[in-house]
Amino acid sequence: MDLQGIHHLTAVTANAGGNKRFYTETLGLRLVKKTVNQDDTSVWHLFYADGLASPGSDITFFDGAAGPERRGGRSVIRTGLRVSGDALDYWAGRLGGKVRLLDGRASLDFEDPEGQRLRLVADDSGPAHPWGGSPVPAAHQIRGLGPITMSVPDLAPTRAVLEGVMNMREERAYDLDGARVHVFAMGPGGAAAELHVAVQPGLPRARQGAGGVHHVAFRTPDADGIRHWAERVAAHGIRSSGEVDRYYFRSLYFREPGGTLFEIASDTPGFTVDEPLDALGQSLSLPPFLERQRATIEAGLKPIA
Repeated sequence: MDLQGIHHLTAVTANAGGNKRFYTETLGLRLVKKTVNQDDTSVWHLFYADGLASPGSDITFFDGAAGPERRGGRSVIRTGLRVSGDALDYWAGRLGGKVRLLDGRASLDFEDPEGQRLRLVADDSGPAHPWGGSPVPAAHQIRGLGPITMSVPDLAPTRAVLEGVMNMREERAYDLDGARVHVFAMGPGGAAAELHVAVQPGLPRARQGAGGVHHVAFRTPDADGIRHWAERVAAHGIRSSGEVDRYYFRSLYFREPGGTLFEIASDTPGFTVDEPLDALGQSLSLPPFLERQRATIEAGLKPIA
């Protein structure tokens, strides 16, 4: 069984209100789920995606009283967001910066207000599902995630897991800012299904905080897929979380040898399991196992402007 691409990426914010304004009003994404961190229900977990809340389109944020990230290696260092090939001039005018050719694709690097490192990447493959409520014209809206770039001090142990356990394939490599970046593809390949691994042995270990990434998740179709991957990871002697029911998807977590936290997540059941599509993200959603705590959870959350 092959992974089908990037499922989501979860990052960290210390300002949920400002985060919501930037990702919905500046980047034009749709807030598709307003829920809480299931491991710490005192903080928000916000999901932004395309108009249909498609798997592979959502960037998510844990909110908390975190200091800024200390940048370094052994972490995700850049999150790609795919747009149509003719949209980058629009985005350069909207965000500033200069479009450049990177790994054969037109790209635009920028950061959110907390220093989250992002990259718009020209990619016309696959369907687009624009959101009617976005301030960004439909033709220029963000189509989904990918590629994701992570940093490791030594490629060999990470490559062994990516190829030998996760069935990824190394397709090419390129140089960027003094580092050799190796491109690993999964499933159908292409920008939505690539993990770029930068070899940077001289970097200190990153310290997680606002503006940093918590984990990256890869796609498998359903709960049977999660069971397959749990068995495969265990058979290779890798410690994992085991299967975790997140209600909107099922998950498996483990840390690759370079230090980055990986998740494998199922496409089903999706975000419409408890809200109709046209009402996604408008009110606090809680999985059934947290519903009895709703009053306490709501009282402990900071309002989002």
